[in-house]
Amino acid sequence: MSLKSGKGAHRAPSRLRSPHAIGALGAAVTAAVLATLVPATASTTDPDHDAGTDPAPVSSVPHPERDWMGSTIARHEKAGPGASLRATRAATVEGVDVSDHQGSVDWAALWDDNVRFAYVKATESTTYKNPSFSAQYNGSFQQGMIRGAYHFALPDRSSGTRQADFFVSNGGDWSDDGKTLPPVLDLEYNPYGATCFGLTASQIVDWIGDFTARVKERTGRQPVIYTATGWWKTCTGNSAAFAERNPLWLARYAATPGDLPAGWETHTLWQYTSTGPLVGDHNRFNGGLAGLKALATG
Repeated sequence: MSLKSGKGAHRAPSRLRSPHAIGALGAAVTAAVLATLVPATASTTDPDHDAGTDPAPVSSVPHPERDWMGSTIARHEKAGPGASLRATRAATVEGVDVSDHQGSVDWAALWDDNVRFAYVKATESTTYKNPSFSAQYNGSFQQGMIRGAYHFALPDRSSGTRQADFFVSNGGDWSDDGKTLPPVLDLEYNPYGATCFGLTASQIVDWIGDFTARVKERTGRQPVIYTATGWWKTCTGNSAAFAERNPLWLARYAATPGDLPAGWETHTLWQYTSTGPLVGDHNRFNGGLAGLKALATG
């Protein structure tokens, strides 16, 4: 009997109906699906994140241009009475801090307003470099100001050592020229989530220790620590571990500096307003111009 004739004739088994063929087809489909999923999964891995650390962020820094020194302070802490742009100006040295948020800065106008020093945001985490850094850093210097650089820290993204290396290599180095202020570590409320970056107080303290040690190793200077007392108490457990070696830059928008974090008996710098003339953020050095120059020379 022909295999092709008769209602009840036997037929050659279909290859697609073979259990082995079905299994092979399923494996092929699975492989194809996985091939499309793997790149998508890989693309959510943050290149800024240290492998093996926890928690692991799923994307790079979303809006670094909106993260500047004190950008989170006003949202979390109320300004005190008398925090006007002229209320705290006295016979000390006036300064400003800037980032790409300010763009082109009128340094001549600031100089005419008695501003004598400037800090410029250099980096954030290990993926962002301020595109305005060179213009701002050199512009303040050319105007005659003593200037320095700061790093906006994201301790949940990568180690303190890694962020310190990125910072020093991209503007945060120090020169013994009498016109360069020590590097600054900007520690404030997390702009992307949990106040303390999902870390414990001991983890935050360890991270700060790693960052400051690396900066000291590479630049020869202990970095200044910028922070608000409220954040410091909440996120470090009010640690006094850095008070003896790291100068304090206090953020408090009020007529007086107020309470200091544990261990520090005085502040070196004070960001007293975010609404000052021309650039917003204005600061005071706790001393005269000779003292500021001494800070620059180490």
